Amino acid sequence: MSRHLPAEARHPLQPYWEVSLAAVQADALRVALELQLFERLVEPLTAAETAARLQLHPANTAQLLELLWSMRLLERRGVDATPCQWRYGTGAVAGQYLSRVSPDYCGDAWLFRTQALRHFGDQLGEQVRSGRASIAPHLAGTGANWQAAARLQIAQEQRAVTAAAALALVSRLPEFAAAERLLDLGGGPGLVAIALAEANPVLGGEVFDLPEAASVAQENIARAGLAGRLRSRGGDLSRDALGEGYDLIWCSSVLHFVADPHVALCRMLAALRPGGVLVCAQAEIPHSPDAALAMLPYYLSMRMLGRHVTRAGELYQALARAGFGGLETVREVPFPMTPVTAVIGRRSVP
Repeated sequence: MSRHLPAEARHPLQPYWEVSLAAVQADALRVALELQLFERLVEPLTAAETAARLQLHPANTAQLLELLWSMRLLERRGVDATPCQWRYGTGAVAGQYLSRVSPDYCGDAWLFRTQALRHFGDQLGEQVRSGRASIAPHLAGTGANWQAAARLQIAQEQRAVTAAAALALVSRLPEFAAAERLLDLGGGPGLVAIALAEANPVLGGEVFDLPEAASVAQENIARAGLAGRLRSRGGDLSRDALGEGYDLIWCSSVLHFVADPHVALCRMLAALRPGGVLVCAQAEIPHSPDAALAMLPYYLSMRMLGRHVTRAGELYQALARAGFGGLETVREVPFPMTPVTAVIGRRSVP
């Protein structure tokens, strides 16, 4: 006979022990990606077979595979057999997002984000004491690094997550079916604009980003066969013209990086035609601690660098102050690393 203690018996320190244990899970996933386990275990293997094929330590390989199974990244077969006969195969989530053979692969993006967060964590004490931020050279916002990010990790995240989230948001708008001109502001590799154009055959427009990132978007537009309807344009949101007469502007995680978000929003309003729509997707800090915990760890580094991260409701207020009407808020939009809030605003018709 077995029984469980009541839920209230969980020790108050358990959540913080789990924070420490999460570092081991992250390292286990990192090693799995380095070993390309999720590609190799499409055909389920025992731990001994896996170790032999990869020239690994058999006993320790078995321990790693069981941990990955507990993380639901692997499935385990033959559970009625002895442990040495258990066969491990790639789970559904790992097969879709963490196997290099999948079109939705974003393992490189996960590794990049993890490395960036760990670098920040190593510097956190110094930043709190002195206010001095340290950014690793390959993480700094140079043009070359933005281009590399647009080509690799941002492209992987847009392909696996962001493009579908944007399409789900925008396709529900009554204005979308008739929209003809799109501005994908800060669009990086341009995969959101491509997804929207593929869903709406009359939609054309521009992807606007730094010149180095815009060059990657142009490659992707050509590869998608949409060069007749879409183009990319390099520039700086703070000083370069955005154009005008757009029916739809998609803008995600851009306001974090501008000097004056109010000025940026006013420029977006001016770029819309009367009746045009802005969809602005940004992380906001929720009021409850449980919800805030889902996003604060990721955005702490940005906030310590002085980036703009609004609190719940402030993005809505910012669009209202800039002159947008017909405002709507959509919360918990699935995005890479942490959910975001989308505020939809419209330029009124005179």
